[in-house]
Amino acid sequence: MNEKIFKDRTKKLAIAIIRMAEGLPRSVAATAIARQIVRSGTSIGANYRAACRAKSTADMISKLKGVEEESDETAYWLEIITEMEYLPHEKIALLAKETNEIVAMTVSSVKSLRARSRVRNS
Repeated sequence: MNEKIFKDRTKKLAIAIIRMAEGLPRSVAATAIARQIVRSGTSIGANYRAACRAKSTADMISKLKGVEEESDETAYWLEIITEMEYLPHEKIALLAKETNEIVAMTVSSVKSLRARSRVRNS
């Protein structure tokens, strides 16, 4: 996947997460979860943009690990929202699918970069 498409996907996910969080119930727990998922969901794209400006392969891997961590955390909060039944499953399913795809693509990119780095250093 090219850089522009991935940037667009992560930005669209951030916007969708923000909109979804606005629809959560107004309770102490749901508000805490909303803050957490907005933070992690918007950090995915911000961290990816930082990775695109990496100064070395090691720097890029490090920054992509941040993308992976924030994506995985976002997936976690989506699972909590679903299990708490704060929103209908249908409203969460596409967000969860996109988040999990971003996790998978990021993990794959990190593995590829590490393998390429090992070959260069051999």
